[in-house]
Amino acid sequence: MPGSTVGRAAAVAGPIIVAIVSCLFGVSFLLSTFLGLPFSLDLSIAVRIVGGVIVLAGMAVIWWVFTCRGPADVIVSTYHTLAKLFRKIPVAERAGRTEPLVVSGPQKYVRSPLYFGVVVMVLGWGVLTGYTFVFVATVVLLLWFGLILIPFEERELQVLFGEEWRRYSEVTPMLIPFTKRRKRPLIASW
Repeated sequence: MPGSTVGRAAAVAGPIIVAIVSCLFGVSFLLSTFLGLPFSLDLSIAVRIVGGVIVLAGMAVIWWVFTCRGPADVIVSTYHTLAKLFRKIPVAERAGRTEPLVVSGPQKYVRSPLYFGVVVMVLGWGVLTGYTFVFVATVVLLLWFGLILIPFEERELQVLFGEEWRRYSEVTPMLIPFTKRRKRPLIASW
């Protein structure tokens, strides 16, 4: 039942997200301490205001993702992907993923707009607060997304959507918008 899947995913997702964020910042704090980085940078108020604008930009991207694909859908698909990754379930298993391929809205500019928005938001927090461990967390997030999560998720999406995914991924950047030149126009249905 879709409703029970959404409910279960939503109930599990909250504590998991809190745990992941706590681990991310804890590891980043320990790493920045180990590297001997200063706890805080002496950033001017003008730079901190720019940081606040960057946080808002990241939040706007995340909001845009949720307007094109409901928060419940995002939570459910992310839950299933993470469950596959951590339980070592083959990517070919559908495992509850039934959503269509979305290639409009922010997905028109980047294949992983939610992750992009999160990275932008965390970078903005680093600039806003001046805490070096938040900058380290930004790098850790980029590495996690770029080297582990996105490649796994994209293998899964290739299996789920086949040729349609392949064509889309050829013309749309993975994580950073506007970094890939369009090889050919997008299909009219996109």
